[in-house]
Amino acid sequence: MAAGRSRSDALYRRASKVMVGGVNSPVRAFKAVGGTPLFIARGRGPAVWDSDGNRYTDYVCSWGALIHGHADPRVLAAASQAARKGTSFGASTEVEVRLAEKVCSLVRSVRKVRFVNSGTEATMSALRVARAYTKRPALLKFDGCYHGHADPYLTQAGSGMATFDLPASAGVTPGTAGDTLTVPYNDEGAAEDAFRRDSDRIAAVIVEPIAGNMGVVPPERGFLEKLRKLCSGSGSVLIFDEVITGFRVSAGGAQQLYGVEPDLTCMGKIIGGGFPVAAYGGRIEMMDMVSPEGPVYQAGTLSGNPVAMAAGLAALEGLSGTSYKKLEKLSRLLGSGLAEAASAEGVEVTLNRVGSMFSLFFCGGPVRSFAEAKKSKHGLYPKFFWGTLGRGVYLPPSPFESSFLSLAHREGEVDGTVRAARAAFRELRTG
Repeated sequence: MAAGRSRSDALYRRASKVMVGGVNSPVRAFKAVGGTPLFIARGRGPAVWDSDGNRYTDYVCSWGALIHGHADPRVLAAASQAARKGTSFGASTEVEVRLAEKVCSLVRSVRKVRFVNSGTEATMSALRVARAYTKRPALLKFDGCYHGHADPYLTQAGSGMATFDLPASAGVTPGTAGDTLTVPYNDEGAAEDAFRRDSDRIAAVIVEPIAGNMGVVPPERGFLEKLRKLCSGSGSVLIFDEVITGFRVSAGGAQQLYGVEPDLTCMGKIIGGGFPVAAYGGRIEMMDMVSPEGPVYQAGTLSGNPVAMAAGLAALEGLSGTSYKKLEKLSRLLGSGLAEAASAEGVEVTLNRVGSMFSLFFCGGPVRSFAEAKKSKHGLYPKFFWGTLGRGVYLPPSPFESSFLSLAHREGEVDGTVRAARAAFRELRTG
């Protein structure tokens, strides 16, 4: 059982006086689970320690970025070596060329790439490219898919917006919202209807090829293929948001896993090795629309930062086919263990998993859309979260977020997690 959290509580009180909500990203505030958030002091391998010294097996993994676990020696060595040479130049370096070459070699659809600093920058920029390329205004997205906090994406978004039950964001103009069309995820018919009505307006379709911001929801057979066909037939641009799935579910991302190539791909998280790196890339004729080659302006002082580039390159170079086999084996073991523990304690759950990303829904399955994800008994999740946290397991503080395993996790951590989950399931049933 975890010890007290008095220092985290005190830090949260201090933070709340000087930072909005006491945090710098909303889900960290623990509003979905209650209580005060953790303040993390350090991480190593599969675990983090909070400011009070409590150790937790970590399934947040910096929201999926840390596929090698915390403080991976290769990533640390690469970043440290780069930092000793200088932390930022605002000019090009060899390491960003090497990382670009690595990305293009791994992701088949990406022939040219532009590095940015966040997933929001990547998706915002990709949409701008698509609009310039097609000379059309509208965007088609899907309920529960979160693509960052740029204005066009904040309608029926998942993740933090779902946590706070916000259908849209204040500050987004009606004109911007009017250019965003939203249909249910995994609904081929709804997407087809949208194109039937507005194909001459739709510049782009953006989709998480595996939804990770309404919980993990895989694509139904044929769904991604239908989107590819609709875009190809209408001259629209298909954008895959692989900020979560890129290099996570396979070396080439979800597009390699499912055999569907988008026109543009947005990447983040793993690509930075724990540093703030993201990218967008794709077909040459589209990427050449970007300045200085073309008229689409996008720039960033810290884009291609050499320390972050070195960390990202080390992270990608540390992955192999063996890595994904290990992750699959561990993830299958954990998934089956959690399902068996829930069943043994008489708690109805659906576990959705693709590779090393998974989610528990407190409902009968299947869960194939945001509407079905919202049918989960979310009142049970806070109790389950605190039940596992108190036993040394750190899950996402929101029922709409994905959990992740890393290559640093071992069977011992998985077994301990299943034991903690079973005790937490038992408390749900008896409490």
